[in-house]
Amino acid sequence: MNIKLDNKMQIIILFILAASLVTIAQSIITTGIVYLMSDFSVSSTQAQWSYSAFLLVVGVMIPLSAFISRRFKSKTIFYFSLSIFLLGSIICYFSTSLIVLIIGRILQGIGNGIIMPYVQILLLKSLPEEKWQTYMGLYGLVVAIAPVIGSFIGGFVIAIYGWRTLFSFFTISTIILLILGLIFVKDNSNTENYPLDILSVILSIIGCSGIMLGFTNLADYGFTHHFVILPLIIGIITLTLFVKRQSNLEKPLINLSILKNKYFSIGTIFICILFFCLNGCTALIPLFIQGVAYHSPIISASVLFPGGLLLILFNFIGPLLTNRIGIKKVLNTGCILSIIGFGTMMLYTKESSFEFMMISQTIRLIGAGLVLMPVTTWSLTMVSDKVEDGTAVNNTLRQIFAAVGSSIVVVLMAILARGNINHNQSSVIAFNETSLILLILQVIMLIFAIVYIEDKDKIKN
Repeated sequence: MNIKLDNKMQIIILFILAASLVTIAQSIITTGIVYLMSDFSVSSTQAQWSYSAFLLVVGVMIPLSAFISRRFKSKTIFYFSLSIFLLGSIICYFSTSLIVLIIGRILQGIGNGIIMPYVQILLLKSLPEEKWQTYMGLYGLVVAIAPVIGSFIGGFVIAIYGWRTLFSFFTISTIILLILGLIFVKDNSNTENYPLDILSVILSIIGCSGIMLGFTNLADYGFTHHFVILPLIIGIITLTLFVKRQSNLEKPLINLSILKNKYFSIGTIFICILFFCLNGCTALIPLFIQGVAYHSPIISASVLFPGGLLLILFNFIGPLLTNRIGIKKVLNTGCILSIIGFGTMMLYTKESSFEFMMISQTIRLIGAGLVLMPVTTWSLTMVSDKVEDGTAVNNTLRQIFAAVGSSIVVVLMAILARGNINHNQSSVIAFNETSLILLILQVIMLIFAIVYIEDKDKIKN
């Protein structure tokens, strides 16, 4: 490798390390919710905003990723995003109230929302297309394993040393990364004088916030509450205005014309369904195991843990297999495994054994892990000349559908159980019927894989 490539690889490695760090920060605070309630004398719903605010900010930052990647050098993005994340970590450490903590978490979320999509853009712009699957698989492995290990260790750290220790870890780690950046990063990346349309930014922020906030509140308040209806109406109207404005701009915030590419749109729909089901099950499975089968939280976590680890592993294996046997065979296999997993969920009862539930969830999560990175990379290869816009559209929509899935699935089960999710047969049937709906979505994904998805060199333009 020549010197220029060495410098590029150095900044790629540092960005992946930074992405791992900010990903840990996303969910690790959930292990300390009880302690936040005690220290700040707040309710669980209020304390949960230390997590929800982070997710909302990440969601509204992603549409800006295309502009940021065009306008600024990698080195500038690295320093700015980590500096914002560092400031947020320091504020969280010294916070004296929940409001101050949430402000710090918002700043952390801004850093996350810049770094995460940019790493994908950097990888895809820096490497030849034939290596995209391999390196995206490696990126998926590193970034996915960080929050699992982080949450596991974080629970012990909080119990022994307190939640503030987490933010001292983020502070020290971020400072180390910034120092490494000063030593190793010599960035010669190209930029362009790309204009920022302020109205588009405002519309995207309001629209994404409204949609995600509305669906986030859905599980707590139901369909008819104004905390759900009002944000959704505002979000839908402003996103509609955002889409219309982009089509009238010479240089839009996001070039939505890429959705005219049939294969990119199919890949994006596939990803949205995948994240809808993944996040839906993240809420649904613990609800059934703890609320219906009356098992402990430890059993609930143990049922999902092996599958979670294998999902991380197959984040890496999936792209490698794609390079060897092609995208279609990998996606078909992953979808079939997911269908088997959701099919077995339709057989769950109050007496289902731990082993049966663990095996079925492991099969489901292997299927998800097998398709996640391959289909993401495949869809972006279809718009390889507009990878910034593709990444922005892809990540924004999957973030929205992830928020929608986690709420809709829980509400759907509650409706089918007639509002009484408990240790009763009607709740079991409601869970089985909800699993059937999710299974149907997996079948739709399989149909997409069979009919539309093929290796790029076999697609006739």
